[in-house]
Amino acid sequence: MIGIIDYGLGNIQAFLNIYKEFNIPASRVRTRQELLSSDRLILPGVGSFDWAMDKLNASGLRDDLDEVVLRQRKLILGVCVGMQMMARSSEEGHLQGLSWVPGVVKRFDDSDNKVKLPHMGWNEVEPLSCDDLFNGVMNPMFYFLHSYYFLPDLCEHTLSRTNYAGSFVSSIRSGNVFGTQFHPEKSHGCGTKLLRNFAEMPDRTSLTNANLE
Repeated sequence: MIGIIDYGLGNIQAFLNIYKEFNIPASRVRTRQELLSSDRLILPGVGSFDWAMDKLNASGLRDDLDEVVLRQRKLILGVCVGMQMMARSSEEGHLQGLSWVPGVVKRFDDSDNKVKLPHMGWNEVEPLSCDDLFNGVMNPMFYFLHSYYFLPDLCEHTLSRTNYAGSFVSSIRSGNVFGTQFHPEKSHGCGTKLLRNFAEMPDRTSLTNANLE
């Protein structure tokens, strides 16, 4: 079961519609029990960093999310602001992030007026590894809408890069934690393939943990 975390933000119905087309079970997650019953999770997000963090903190799911992500190590995919929330902090606000992936969120430099913000529309994505998330995604083009980007502390956490005002990180992975700055739910064929990959990729973390017990 794919759990789409519903804390009042994000294109939740779009994710549910895509998974319905693939006959992959998916549902909204609003309670602790729904969170614990999900095999893997999607954390959507739109708007500003502090607004999103306030909404998540008020949802009552914050501590439970830390439990299932950091200790149970369920696979989770953050989308747009949902990915940015996984950082320690953001230049967009003052609140602390989830700190699941070491890094910070930076604003594009538009001081010379040569860069138009937000970065909006379709852009190419260059995967930097053969990660399961991009498996079979041909000529990756995705839809973006943002003025800030995730800057990980470690290069190994970068899954892909995209060019806009220079090269920036457009997707990340740290173990069971994934994030995309782009919106796969708005990206037609490439996006639906990526979301299906997330639903069907092997959970190697769980397999490894089972082997160690």
